[in-house]
Amino acid sequence: MSVTLSEKAASVVKRIITDQNMPAETVLRIGVQGGGCSGFSYSLGWDTTTSERDRVADFHGVKLAIDKKFDPYLEGTVIDYYDGLEKQGFVFNNPNVVKSCGCGSSFQV
Repeated sequence: MSVTLSEKAASVVKRIITDQNMPAETVLRIGVQGGGCSGFSYSLGWDTTTSERDRVADFHGVKLAIDKKFDPYLEGTVIDYYDGLEKQGFVFNNPNVVKSCGCGSSFQV
C-alpha cells in the first residue's frame, strides 16, 4: 500500500462512519485530481465497492482504497488528522511533493 493512515486519522474516520450510519463495508477512497494552484489536489471520499485496480488495506480498523494509477503521486504518503486552534482536518504528508501552494490544498510532484 502506497499510503498510510495514522491512528488519529483512523479514529476520526471511524467516528464519521458511525455518526453518519454508513454501511459496514464503507471504505475511505483516496485519490488525486487535476486542479488547484500547483496542478494536483487530493480527494477523499466514501465508497462501498472496490475493484481489481484498487489497493486496499486496513489501518486501525479503517479500510483504505486507492486506485493503483495514483501510486506515483502518493507513494509514501501518511494521512494524519490535525486538530488545532486555527484549523482542523486531514493532512497529507507526501514525500513526493516538490511544490505546494499557500492554501495547502494543491501540490506538484
